[in-house]
Amino acid sequence: MNIYFACSITGGRDFESIYRAITDALLSDGHEVPTAHLADSNVKAYEGEVSPWDVYERDTAWIRACEALVAEVSTPSHGVGYEVSYALNIGKPVLCVYREGQPISKMLTGNPDPHISVKTYRDAEEAVAVIRSFLDSQT
Repeated sequence: MNIYFACSITGGRDFESIYRAITDALLSDGHEVPTAHLADSNVKAYEGEVSPWDVYERDTAWIRACEALVAEVSTPSHGVGYEVSYALNIGKPVLCVYREGQPISKMLTGNPDPHISVKTYRDAEEAVAVIRSFLDSQT
């Protein structure tokens, strides 16, 4: 399955180890994850080399091509919010996961769109289990 993974880059990297666990699990499960590089520690340097126009064009093309979008939303991010909205507006299934106890936007938790699911996790293993369950429900 082609999965678009979204996570905070400029908003903060406190959950980078979770991002890595998620992308590693998705890749080991055989999924295509064009955004797996977002979990890397050097992502800011890599993405800093790409123009804003190119990021927009590349990322929206990847969202259009994906079968589902998985977003780690524990850290607020304008970009992730935009990606989630973009995916929903074109009918893609979206899963937002966040660390239990982290405050997240009511725009996510209150969204009645049937294509969005918002779930909590306690640790990396549970985050991966929640994502796998969501993806299994999409096939």
